[in-house]
Amino acid sequence: MMGMSVPYELGGRHQQKARTRQALISATRELLTQGVIPTVEQAAAAAGISRTTAYRYYPNQRTLLLAAHPETQQQSLLPEHAPSDPQARLDLVMEAFTRITVEWEPQLRTSLRLSLEPAPDTDRPVLRGGRAIGWIEDALAPLRETNPEIDVHRLAVAIRSASGIEALIWLTDIAGLSREEAVETMRWSAHALLQAALAGAAPSQ
Repeated sequence: MMGMSVPYELGGRHQQKARTRQALISATRELLTQGVIPTVEQAAAAAGISRTTAYRYYPNQRTLLLAAHPETQQQSLLPEHAPSDPQARLDLVMEAFTRITVEWEPQLRTSLRLSLEPAPDTDRPVLRGGRAIGWIEDALAPLRETNPEIDVHRLAVAIRSASGIEALIWLTDIAGLSREEAVETMRWSAHALLQAALAGAAPSQ
């Protein structure tokens, strides 16, 4: 019976390690929100964890910042009973997508910077995973039946190129818009691109 305690002890250690890792990530995200790009030492201090322990989890600043990238496993941003109209569906997805972008702006800005730095492909931020394109394609899915001549993936890519953290940075930092105006512009762009695709697919009179 003595051996029966081993899995419990291992489970306890796994839980403790998971809590330590999450504490470091949470501290890093909070520091990013405050405008600080933290080192491992700074994140450890904010989390109340020793520097030596922190380095066991994240050997350098880059691995720490990559871990702090916001993760969501959502396959869709649509509600359970989503409408069938592509415009209404796109409006719902863009509302959720722009909200996520603004809420996670500090972390996404950091991930974008890391994605532009030279690094092995295996060490790239998940920012380049294209999840948002899937969300937008999901919104536009009815077009595959109603307007099969429209390339839904290409349209989703075009809408994504006019939204997300890259667009938010350009609209606020360069164009000088407020975040509210930037969000409205991204949603307007999505609507305009969909309308242009529908107009181009409409039969000529």
